Amino acid sequence: MTDQSSESRTAEKVSVSDTPEARPSTRSAGSTRLGVAALLVIGLLLLFGLVLSPPDVNQKDAVRLFYVHVPSIVTAYAGFFLTLVGSVVYLRNGSKFWDLLAGASGEIGVLFCGFALVSGAVWGRPTWGVYWVWDARLTSTTVLFIMYIGYLAVRRMELPPEVRSRRAAVLGIVSFLNVFIVRYSVQWWRGLHQGQTLGQDEMIDGALITFSLLLGFLACGLTAAWLILHRFRVAWLEDQVEELMTEQALVERRREAGN
Repeated sequence: MTDQSSESRTAEKVSVSDTPEARPSTRSAGSTRLGVAALLVIGLLLLFGLVLSPPDVNQKDAVRLFYVHVPSIVTAYAGFFLTLVGSVVYLRNGSKFWDLLAGASGEIGVLFCGFALVSGAVWGRPTWGVYWVWDARLTSTTVLFIMYIGYLAVRRMELPPEVRSRRAAVLGIVSFLNVFIVRYSVQWWRGLHQGQTLGQDEMIDGALITFSLLLGFLACGLTAAWLILHRFRVAWLEDQVEELMTEQALVERRREAGN
């Protein structure tokens, strides 16, 4: 009786998911509004960053990369922090929600970290004369990027789901320690990379430059939130498919055992 009910539930899931009207989607009214807001802010950032804000006294037009470079790495830190929180909560109570959120945040964090490395290299060419030097900040950021790529690789390993999630959670916690090394690298070691941009070390001159930078933070933040939301929903659907396939395999085994 139990096997028959399990088979009927599985068949019902398959039949419902196969209908075009019931196909799941990651889009919702809230995510659509969030995406539209991100596009509007990106448009404003392009207007102020490329047209309205003045060139810097020293760096000239190269300073325009500043509006996306700094917000990108800060957004990457935020994504990695969400991965840290999700990993800790998962190890404490085994919450699938926090495990999937940790993975989605880590993936988007890697995306923005990679963009920060690329934009930094482009910025370095007119500023330092070369695209890349093994500066303490650049090197530690590259290590951070590689560690979180490893984290994402662990999440794709062919292992039992619980084992895979626990290993990824531990690596997600350990990897976040490197964020502090990146953050304080310019203070601990001498290098070409400039010191703290925001705060008391260096002041940003010009209201338009400051406003353009704030638009950069807002644009990166909204875009990252939109991407994490959709990536989480995709991960949730993937997890449901994996559970369904496992249930189908169990039903088939029961049928074979019955025969």
